[in-house]
Amino acid sequence: MDALPRQASSALGDLIDLAHEEADAACRRLSAPREGLSQSAAAERLKRYGPNQIARQQKEPIILELWRRLKNPLNAMLLVLAIASWVLSDIRSAILIATMVALSVGLGFVQEHRSSAAAAKLAQMVSVKVSTRRQSAQWAGKDGFIELPLDELVPGDIVRVTAGDLIPADLRLLEAKDLYINQSALTGEAMPAEKQCGNIAKVYDAPFDIPNLCFMGSNVTSGFGTGLIVHTGRSTYFGQIADRVAAADGITSFDKGINSFVWLMIRLILVMTPLVFLINGFTKHNWLEALFFAVAVAVGLTPEMLPMIVTVNLAQGAIAMSKRRVIVKRLDAIQNFGAMDVLCTDKTGTLTQDRVIVKLHVDVEGREDERVLDYAYLNSYFQSGLRNLMDEAVLEHMKQEGRRADSEGYKKLDEIPFDYTRRRLSVLVQSAGENPFLICKGAIEEVFSVCSHYQLGERIEELNASHLSNVRKITDRLNRDGFRVIAVACRSFSDNRTCIDFSDETGMTLQGYVAFLDPPKETTKAAIASLQTSGIEIKILTGDNDLVTRKVCYDVGLKIDRLVLGAEVDSLTDKELENLAENAQVFAKVSPAQKARVIAALQRRGHVTGFLGDGINDGPALKAADVGISVDTAVDIAKESADIILLEKSLGVLQEGVLEGRRVFGNITKYIKMGASSNFGNMLSVIGASVLLPFLPMAPLQVLANNLLYDFSQTTIPTDTVDPEYLAQPRKWEIGNITRFMIFIGPMSSIFDYATYFTMLYVFNGWNNAALFQTGWFVESVLTQTLIIHIIRTAKIPFIQSRASTPLILSTILVCAIAVALPFSPFAGALGFRSLPLLYWPIIIGFLLSYAALTHLVKTWFMRRWGV
Repeated sequence: MDALPRQASSALGDLIDLAHEEADAACRRLSAPREGLSQSAAAERLKRYGPNQIARQQKEPIILELWRRLKNPLNAMLLVLAIASWVLSDIRSAILIATMVALSVGLGFVQEHRSSAAAAKLAQMVSVKVSTRRQSAQWAGKDGFIELPLDELVPGDIVRVTAGDLIPADLRLLEAKDLYINQSALTGEAMPAEKQCGNIAKVYDAPFDIPNLCFMGSNVTSGFGTGLIVHTGRSTYFGQIADRVAAADGITSFDKGINSFVWLMIRLILVMTPLVFLINGFTKHNWLEALFFAVAVAVGLTPEMLPMIVTVNLAQGAIAMSKRRVIVKRLDAIQNFGAMDVLCTDKTGTLTQDRVIVKLHVDVEGREDERVLDYAYLNSYFQSGLRNLMDEAVLEHMKQEGRRADSEGYKKLDEIPFDYTRRRLSVLVQSAGENPFLICKGAIEEVFSVCSHYQLGERIEELNASHLSNVRKITDRLNRDGFRVIAVACRSFSDNRTCIDFSDETGMTLQGYVAFLDPPKETTKAAIASLQTSGIEIKILTGDNDLVTRKVCYDVGLKIDRLVLGAEVDSLTDKELENLAENAQVFAKVSPAQKARVIAALQRRGHVTGFLGDGINDGPALKAADVGISVDTAVDIAKESADIILLEKSLGVLQEGVLEGRRVFGNITKYIKMGASSNFGNMLSVIGASVLLPFLPMAPLQVLANNLLYDFSQTTIPTDTVDPEYLAQPRKWEIGNITRFMIFIGPMSSIFDYATYFTMLYVFNGWNNAALFQTGWFVESVLTQTLIIHIIRTAKIPFIQSRASTPLILSTILVCAIAVALPFSPFAGALGFRSLPLLYWPIIIGFLLSYAALTHLVKTWFMRRWGV
C-alpha cells in the first residue's frame, strides 16, 4: 500500500486506538451512550463535523465550476484569440469573441445549475438510509433505531448494518454475527473479509485486516452487526484518499467521440488559420488585416457551442427522464442508455410481480404439512439479516391465515446468516423446557446436502440417493409450473448450547418444502415486445433454477433458443463464452461473478450492455455493465453501483428512459453533423475566395458577427423533437460516419457560396465595391448556415414530413430576420455593411431553395448508403 497522507494516517491512528479498547470504553471515549446520541447532541456534532459526504460529493464552488468550463480546449482557444485581438487593438473583435465564450459558458452554467437543483430533489427519493440509534427519536423502533439519511450521521452515532448495506462511515464494531465485508474498493481484494466485535491485542500489517474496524467505501455481503461511528465524511480513510482509491468512471464511446471531434476541429483550425493568413497576406499585401481575418476565421471554425449543447441536452434529458420515473445519477450514462442494444436483467420483479406468495407447504412426499410452514415461519421471523421476498411471503401468509407458529414461546439464541455460497440460512431457537434446535431453510440441493434423515409425520427415516431422486421429481414438477421451491430442515441439540457455526449445519432432518409463486406482470409481455422492436435484446441472468426461469419466460413470450447454467459458464474460456453469450437468451443459477463475466463477454463482442438488478449479488454486474440500472427499493450497494435508478421496477418505464436517451443523442449529433459539414464547407469557400479576390471576402468583424448569430440560432437545438424512426434503434457514436457526412454535405454550401461570389462580382459589380460583396456573402452565409439545421435534423422532407420544435423554428426566424435587417440598420456602418439592391433578394431566395433541395437529395442518398 502507498504511504498514506498525514491526515489519513492520523484518522487511522484514532481508529486503531479504539480497536484495542473494549467496546464500552470506546463508546465512553467518544461520549457515545449505548442507547444512542440525543437529537440535540447529534445536531451539535453535525454542525461541528459537517455532513457525512466525501469531497467528490460536495458542491463545487462557482468560481471553480466557471474555471472548469473556461479551460475547455474550445473556450480556451477562443479566449487566446480574444486576447490576441485586444493586443492587436482590434477591440470590437475581442468583445465579440468574448461574448461568444460568455454565451457558451453562461448557458451551460445556468442549465447545469437548474438540472443540478432538480437532480438534488430527485436524489432524495433514492438516497441511502442508515439504521441509526437515537435517544427519544420520533418513529424509533422498540430497539431505538431509526432510518436516517447517510449524510446526517455524526461521530458517536451507533448504526446497524446488514447484508446489502454500505458501510456508512469509519466505525468500530460493537456487535457482529457472521459479518463479512467486501473491501475491494479500498484494497483491491475480491474476497470478503470476516469481521468481529472483540477488542484486539496484536498488531496488524494493514488497517483493513483489523477485524473490529469497518471503513466507508466497503459493503456488507453477509451477516449483520452494530458499530460506533468514529469518523465521517472527509475525515474517513476513504474521504481522505478518495481521489486515489475511487475507481474513475470509464470514458464512454460517446465521450471519446466528442473528444475526437473537438480535436479534429482544432487540427483543422491549426492548418486553416496559417493558410488563410499566408494566402491573404501574399495576395493582398496587408499582413495586419490578413492576421485579423485569419483570427476571425479561426473563431468561425470553432464549434464553441458544443460543450453547452452537450451539457444542456444531457441536463434536459435527465429532467425529462425524471418525469418518466427514471432518475439519472451520472449524466454521461444517458447516452449509453440510448445506445444500449442488450439488456441483461434478473427475473424476479422485472418479469414477475415481485410479490411472492406461499402456495404450498409439503412434506418430502408432496403431502401438505403444517409443521413445514411453522418451521419456515420461525426461521423467517427470527432471522435478523436482509429479509428476502420469500421471508416476507411466509410472514404475510401466516398473518393472513390469522395464526402464528407461537413465536412468543420461543427465544432466539443464534443464527448463521444467508450467503450466496451456502445458499441457506439457519437460526438456533429454544422453547421453554426444551433443548435448543436449529431450523435451516434454503436452496433444495444445499439443504439436502446437510441432511442425513427425513421426517414423515412422526416417523424419521434415513435419507439415501433414491430419496434425492424423489425430491428432484417433486421439485422439478413444481418448478415447471413456475413455483420457486425451498427446503426446510431441523436439528435438535442435546446440550444447552447458545451459539452455532457452519459446522453445526450437518446431520439435519429434512422436513419438506415450501413452494412460492411470483406471477408474471401483466405488462411484461408487451414491454418485452416493445424493447425488442426498439432493437434491444433481452437476456435473463438469474440465480434461480432453469425450470422456473423457463416457465416464466414462456409466460411472458420470451423465446429461449439456448439456456445456460452457471456451471457451464465456469467451464468456458473467455472466447467460448463470447460466442455462447451472443446466442443464449437465459443464464440460470449464475453467481454474481458469473453475471459480470457474461456482461464482459457481450461487451467484447461490441454490444452496449445494460444490467438491471436490485440485489446484493448484483453489484459486480451493475459495475461491469455500460449502464447499470437499479430501483429505488434496491439494497444500498445496488443503488450505489447503478448509473440509472428506476422509481418503478418495470420494463415499460425502462423503455421510456431508453427513448429519451436516444433523443438526447440525436440532438447532440445534429449539432455535430451541422458544425462539421458547415465548417468544412466554409473552409473550401474561404480558401477559394482568398485566392480569387483582391480584397478580404468578409471583414473580420463581419465573420465574428456571422458566427455569433449562428451560435445563437443553435442554442435551441436541445429543445428539438426527434423522428420516431430515429428512436426505433440503438444509436452509437460513429466518427467515421460523421466524417463522411462532413465530406459529402459540406461542399453543398460551398457551391452556393461560389454562386453568391459570382453574383456579387458580375451582377452587382462587386469587383469595385468590396463592402457590397462582403454584405452579400454575409447575408447568404448566415441564411444558409441557419436554415441547414432543418435539412440535417431529419431523414424526412423538412417542414412537410418532419417539423422542428417551436423554439428552434423561432430562433431560426429571428436570426434570419436579423441577418436580413442588419445592412439596413443603424449598426450597418460599424459592421461595414452596405444596402443590398432589390434584385439581390429573389436571387438569394432562389439559391436558398436550390441549396435546400440539393442538400436534401444528397442527404437522402447518404442516409440510404450509410445510415443516419
